[in-house]
Amino acid sequence: MKTSKVKRFSGICAGFLVSVLAAAPVFALETVEPGSLTIAFSGDMPGTGYQDSRMVGYDGEILQQISEKLGLKVKPALMEWSGTIASVQSKRVDVMAGTMGWTEQRSKIMTLSDPIHYFKNGITQTDKTHWNSLKDLQGKKVGTITGFSFIPEMRKIDGLQVALYDTSDAAVRDLLAGRIDAVIGDPPVMQYAISRNEQWHLHFNAFVDNDPNFPLLTGLGQVVFGFNKASPELVTAVNAQIQTLWKNCEMRKIGARYGLTQDVWFMPEGKDLRLGVDRPADWTLPGCK
Repeated sequence: MKTSKVKRFSGICAGFLVSVLAAAPVFALETVEPGSLTIAFSGDMPGTGYQDSRMVGYDGEILQQISEKLGLKVKPALMEWSGTIASVQSKRVDVMAGTMGWTEQRSKIMTLSDPIHYFKNGITQTDKTHWNSLKDLQGKKVGTITGFSFIPEMRKIDGLQVALYDTSDAAVRDLLAGRIDAVIGDPPVMQYAISRNEQWHLHFNAFVDNDPNFPLLTGLGQVVFGFNKASPELVTAVNAQIQTLWKNCEMRKIGARYGLTQDVWFMPEGKDLRLGVDRPADWTLPGCK
């Protein structure tokens, strides 16, 4: 009789344990705030925004989906772009997002995720022209944004006159007014703005060049998330989800909602500068046709 009670009690406990484990999050990840993913973002679209208690924008939607898969609640941390990297380094947040391009310098101070989309810089122009090469810009007046890393390369193009602006809006206004011939801006921002303002009659052409003398202007760009280097388990879990989104072609579906429809965003073409830096030499970039 005593043995039977023990067996019944053991069976009840085992059943209770199974139900608890089934209800628990699949991933027990260490984050700044337990159970939450704290995200630093600037709110610049099409990269990031926060609406109706959810992350929006291309980067934002991806992080929202990943957080849900990892059993984490999104905790938004809106701030100026200049503060996002510092907040990751000081571990006030778990991750930063906002169409951030991979660079070797950034890989030294943060752990950078697998790419969520690609980009090549290009030319925003009126529908009267169809420029897509460095040569097309020779002798032209071209606007860009103060502080962009490729400005020194622009100055090397024969006869090109650089016009600097504080914002993309100001550059586009001068393009529409005919005061400049073209704009080289942040590719996702340019594409997003054009897709929502058909009356501008502007279009964006990515550079067809792949010139080693102009690596920042014509090289392959990768948009990534940034993490503190002391969070390897979190990065591994996020990268696994990113790879799943690529395999399911979810990246294209999300991109289409923000005007990113061209193959250049989703098919990597060009040299992968990460190999031997923060990825092994045999690492392969994901993509979706």
